[in-house]
Amino acid sequence: MPEPSLLLLIPAYNEEARIEPVLREFAAFFQKNYAGKFQLVVVLNGCRDNTLGVVQRVEKDFFSISHLDFAAPIGKGGALIEGLRLAPLADLIGYVDADGATPAHAYLDLVKKIGTADCVVGSRWLPGAVIHQSQTGDRQFASRVFHFIVQTLFWMNIRDTQCGAKVMKRVVAEKIHPTLCIADMAFDINLLYSMKRAGFKILEVPTEWTDKTGSKVALARSSLTMFLSVVRVRLIYSPFYKLLRPLRPLEGWIYTKLRAPQPLRRLPDDKTKTV
Repeated sequence: MPEPSLLLLIPAYNEEARIEPVLREFAAFFQKNYAGKFQLVVVLNGCRDNTLGVVQRVEKDFFSISHLDFAAPIGKGGALIEGLRLAPLADLIGYVDADGATPAHAYLDLVKKIGTADCVVGSRWLPGAVIHQSQTGDRQFASRVFHFIVQTLFWMNIRDTQCGAKVMKRVVAEKIHPTLCIADMAFDINLLYSMKRAGFKILEVPTEWTDKTGSKVALARSSLTMFLSVVRVRLIYSPFYKLLRPLRPLEGWIYTKLRAPQPLRRLPDDKTKTV
């Protein structure tokens, strides 16, 4: 039985200094070790540096690499929402971070585990995970507080919702795409909870990971934005959501003040409408 085709997304924001070795590693590794069709699409969002030039240079060496370029800063979540529109091009679709925290061989391990699951999520917090360089203490603390909030609100029982290594079947991406609305780094919660509500099976497995220097995430501002976004996802699926419409200008003002990408105005189970 042939290997399924795989489409890998890498969202990128001002990554000219880090992304080239990551692209070369993934393209070369999957070309050599994966029998199925492999495509890697970099989704650039509002880059003000030469990330685009770097990606175009690597594209000349690897036919499997291409890109989407969005001039506006639409956020990690916004970039992945756009990238997931390409789901019909492959049997499997997934994403990794642009910093190379997840090596290519570890991502292939996730792909091989999909089996009867609909989505496989890499985890840094399960026994068996290989961590070469841990996060700083403040980021670990923020991560665990965020996990507690997410577990309290959604009861998904996923230890590491934020690990940037996930792969899903095409039918999953196509089914849940209309429900994705969170454009910031809380996108993963939106994604996973949409899967849970749709009845898809999510498998969380330990992975290999290295914390990378050069993060452009402002911890305090990012944490507040993510908290606001997970509360928004929770409210979307509550009977009170439509009653909160008068507060949307305030919500927009808060996101603007936090310099965070605005959520898309979508209804949770509607493929066509916006609100």
